[in-house]
Amino acid sequence: MKLDPSFIWEAFVKLLPVIPTTLLITVVSVACGFVIGTAVAFVRIYKVPVLHPIASAYVTFIRGTPMLTHLLIIYFGLPMIIDAVSAQLGLGFRSASIPMIDFAFLAFSITAGGYMSEVVRSGLLTVNRGQIEAAYSVGMTTPQAIRRIVFPQAMAASIPNLANSFIGMLHASTLAFTVSVVEIFAKAQIVASTNWKFFEAYLAAAVIFWGLTVLIERVAVILEKRMNLYNRGGVA
Repeated sequence: MKLDPSFIWEAFVKLLPVIPTTLLITVVSVACGFVIGTAVAFVRIYKVPVLHPIASAYVTFIRGTPMLTHLLIIYFGLPMIIDAVSAQLGLGFRSASIPMIDFAFLAFSITAGGYMSEVVRSGLLTVNRGQIEAAYSVGMTTPQAIRRIVFPQAMAASIPNLANSFIGMLHASTLAFTVSVVEIFAKAQIVASTNWKFFEAYLAAAVIFWGLTVLIERVAVILEKRMNLYNRGGVA
C-alpha cells in the first residue's frame, strides 16, 4: 500500500461540510446531558426521597454499560414504544417519520447525563459547607445560596472535567454512523469507498478531530482563567 498525500487533502476538504453535524450532535448532547446531570447530582447530594435511589441506579447503569448499547436500545426500542402507543390511541403518527439524528440526540444526552452528574456532583462537593451556612446567616434561602454562591464556584472547579466530557462526546459522536447519521467518521467511510483509500480518509478525519479537540481545550483554558479571576474579585 502506498500513501496518497493528495487524497488526504481531498478527503479533508470533503469532510469539512459535515463538521456542523458532528458539532451539533456534541453540543446538543452535552447541553441536555448537563441539565440532566445537574438535576441528578442535586438529587443525590440532597438525598431526595424516592428519587435518590432512581438517580443512583441511573448513573450506575449508564456508567456501567457501553455508549453504543444506549444508542441501539433507543434506536430499536423507542420506535416500538411510539408505534404501540400511537396504534393504541388511534393516532396516525409513526416512528419512521422521526429523523435518525433525533435518536442520536436522545441516546447521547442520556449517556452524557450520567457522566455529567458525577462531574457536577464532584464540583458541588468542593464548595465549603461553611459558605452555605454564611449565606443562611444573611437571610438567603437554599435555592439562592446554591444559585449565587455554590453553583458558580462548583462550575469553576468543574471546567477541566466538563471540557474533558465535551471532548469525550465529540469523539463518541462517531457512533452516530451506526444509525445512519452522516457525521465525520461516516463521511470518511463514504469518501474512501470510491477508491478504497481508507487510511488517507481516516487520517484526514483524525486531523479534523484533533483540531476540534485543541480548540475545545483552548476555550476551556480561557474560561477557567476568567472564572478564577472572577472568584478572586478581579472582575465585576
